[in-house]
Amino acid sequence: MQEKKKRHPKIKSKLHPRNKHRKRYDFKSLIETCPDLKPFVFVNKFDDESIDFFDPEAVKMLNKSLLMHYYDIKFWEIPDGYLCPPIPGRADYIHYIADLLAKYNKNKKIPRSIKCLDIGVGASCIYPMIGVKEYGWDFVGTDIDPVSLKTADKIIKANPILKGKVETRFQKNSQYMFYSILKKDEPIDVCICNPPFHATMEEARAGSIRKIKNLTKERTTDPVLNFGGRYSELVYEGGEKRFVKNMIRQSREFSTSCFWFSTLISKASNIDSIYTSLRKLGASDYKTIPMGQGNKTSRIIAWTFLSKQQRDVWVDTRWGI
Repeated sequence: MQEKKKRHPKIKSKLHPRNKHRKRYDFKSLIETCPDLKPFVFVNKFDDESIDFFDPEAVKMLNKSLLMHYYDIKFWEIPDGYLCPPIPGRADYIHYIADLLAKYNKNKKIPRSIKCLDIGVGASCIYPMIGVKEYGWDFVGTDIDPVSLKTADKIIKANPILKGKVETRFQKNSQYMFYSILKKDEPIDVCICNPPFHATMEEARAGSIRKIKNLTKERTTDPVLNFGGRYSELVYEGGEKRFVKNMIRQSREFSTSCFWFSTLISKASNIDSIYTSLRKLGASDYKTIPMGQGNKTSRIIAWTFLSKQQRDVWVDTRWGI
């Protein structure tokens, strides 16, 4: 017996107003753009078109179709097992950062002459693709994994929209975020980061088990990481809190090289401790920007060491608005 059809809201109101993914996925249009998606689409028990979001190949193909359909990406492939992040949430990060930058323009418009540092660009190269298409920004993507950078470079070279807009830099030391990456006196308008959220791989698996249970009400002891993720993408000794605190400490050494530093934070319980670190290190301003995707709540923490006068000079000399 077919279960009663669910009523879905027409708009995913928790996503940013400019997010292209606020409506439900239009699988017919996505298949027209990317025919390879078709074998993964089926009608579920609620009489809705969908994919199996617990199938890594289906998720990867959905991402490919979204990138082709909305972001003019002609080629996108990543190795098996590498992080395949959900695009709506990544787009939200870019849009909220754009809003943050716009607040410092005298006309409140989103600046386009922006250079963005993406710490941990990954094989997927997601943030640069979205940022280039939506706002025309330039990106420097860093990573500690050579395979990720090789894959990202392949994506960059294969897509005309990214030509001359995105470069990658290899970070040899996994404990460094900025050292050996930023050149002397190289200005960066904003830094973004999707940090490893877990302290151990066991913690990452436990998180997947909870997610599966919440979504399906089923128990499992052997979860499939449907969005993938290598050890270095998921795990950092001390977890998210230590990673972000190290990032803040190192960012202090580049206080006049970057207008705004930022990172995603998955655990609200880490915010107070992170704020304490920012105060101790002399951040002139910091804030939490809430985000929401479906049942998931996340947030961005952004900070700067520049004084108001330094920020005014930065905007006048760099943004040309």
